[in-house]
Amino acid sequence: MTREIRFVGIDVGKFEICAFDATERQHLTVANSAKGHKDLVLWLGNPANTIIALEPTGGYEWALWETLCASAFDARQVSAAHVHAFARATGALAKTDPIDACLIARFIAFRPNAGRKPPVEKLRKLRTLNTRRRQLVEMRKRLSCQIKQRHSTELVTMDSDLTSLITAQITELEIRIAKIISHCNKLAKRAAILRSIPGIGPVLTATFIGDLPELGQCSEKQIAALVGLAPMNNDSGKKAGRRSIRGGRYAIRSLLYQAALVASRHNPALKRFAMRLKEKGKPHKLVLVAVARKLLTIANVLVAKNELWTTV
Repeated sequence: MTREIRFVGIDVGKFEICAFDATERQHLTVANSAKGHKDLVLWLGNPANTIIALEPTGGYEWALWETLCASAFDARQVSAAHVHAFARATGALAKTDPIDACLIARFIAFRPNAGRKPPVEKLRKLRTLNTRRRQLVEMRKRLSCQIKQRHSTELVTMDSDLTSLITAQITELEIRIAKIISHCNKLAKRAAILRSIPGIGPVLTATFIGDLPELGQCSEKQIAALVGLAPMNNDSGKKAGRRSIRGGRYAIRSLLYQAALVASRHNPALKRFAMRLKEKGKPHKLVLVAVARKLLTIANVLVAKNELWTTV
């Protein structure tokens, strides 16, 4: 007889970890430490037919996640937004760590195929560097706007010095990102494929590799939905509402939108594609979104086939 699947939800905090076994209806709270992780593994017991779900908590979950995977558990990170939507749908308004653990367990039982496994260490490091670079770029943008509004020479000088420091750190991060990619044959090959596509630069390439490991493994519609470039229906009865894009991975989508500006002018195939849409009277923003999705589709296909871009 096939053993019943066991669903466990884990709420990870800075100091404590609260777990809920939906099959046995049992709670456990341990410290978020190496000893606490061992105690949790002992409490969980046999990893067979056990699915564990935990939410992203700013990095506090990584050590536990690695320990669970090393102990042969099927441990996945699920979307916090999806769990919160599930909580609202079930009418769960109260919030405590045990309640959150129970909701996560119920969510993974409802959607047993949800969640993702931990990426390999190189991709984790690359993703961390990509995130830090994005943060510094945003910080530099805000400082540039502030400098234009300053009337004090002293403050302008201070902000300019800080801008120079941030720029130097961004450059250092880009060097580190390039080293991680170049020192791994698999990542270097993927980067060469992506960089061969006119419109895709080094920043988008690193973001694709670090933040979109599903590239080349999904269908056209699936990869577009992951990034948030799939048009969503808004129909009701006889009303056919306007389709719009939403959700997905914002950091990748915003970079793709910028890349679409370049690709619509310098990528021969996408330039013709953009021109056809413009001739049909499509709005400029819609054209760029369509080009961004097309660019993503091309990257997805070439990575799947392990082929470089060829001019068509």
